[in-house]
Amino acid sequence: MTFTDTQLSAWMTLYLWPFFRIAALVSIAPIFGTQTVPARAKIMIAVGLTVLVAPLLPAPRFIDPLSWQGLLTTFHQILIGLAMGFMLTLVFGALVTGGQTVAQLMGLGFSSMMDPQNGVEVPVVGQFYTILATLLFLGLNGHLVLINVLVSSFQTLPVGPTGLSADKVWELVLWSRWLFIAAVTIALPAITALLLVNIAFGVMTRAAPQMNIFAVGFPVTILLGFVVILVSLPYFVPKTEQMFDDVFSFINHILLAKR
Repeated sequence: MTFTDTQLSAWMTLYLWPFFRIAALVSIAPIFGTQTVPARAKIMIAVGLTVLVAPLLPAPRFIDPLSWQGLLTTFHQILIGLAMGFMLTLVFGALVTGGQTVAQLMGLGFSSMMDPQNGVEVPVVGQFYTILATLLFLGLNGHLVLINVLVSSFQTLPVGPTGLSADKVWELVLWSRWLFIAAVTIALPAITALLLVNIAFGVMTRAAPQMNIFAVGFPVTILLGFVVILVSLPYFVPKTEQMFDDVFSFINHILLAKR
């Protein structure tokens, strides 16, 4: 079998540019891009998705990969993939931040464990929230929704030397402040309850100065923190579902917006 340069260039155009976008998403997206997933596995996932997705896409016009247009096309495909993965990563970042706030108020800020998502140490409460969110994400078929959004992005933002505009990138940067709002929302029940406990211990200290507040308050605060986490779990599930809905809606907003 012989292949002409034209055929090889057409195949490269068909598979190369989608691969850059898919690989960028896989490298940063939750679950797919965790530190526990080997680099070879990420490459295999990206290649497999490219082989499945590329034939379904409209044939892009030929762009020389070594030209300036080719380099610009590569940059935009990587940027689009990283943007989609970054927005979804914010959800798990909000959970880690909220869990860290609760852990600090409980007195468990010193208790940390390795986060496989980011490869850093986080408080155990934040890791607990992250595990719950991961199971919920998989249970709701969030990984399939992410792949569906990825495929749809090739329709709304086709392969070419243009991609996300500067306004949309700036809108994405501004939207990242949502991380802190979501973190406060998740930790708000525990913050309120533990603040009342600290106020009560402050009153007790003034009323009975001889009482060792650290010996009494530390275990009570930890125990009450776990009780608050247990009681707030029914609130955690619908809130996390809403967070996933919001982030996918924003991804669609960015991809469907006019450039």
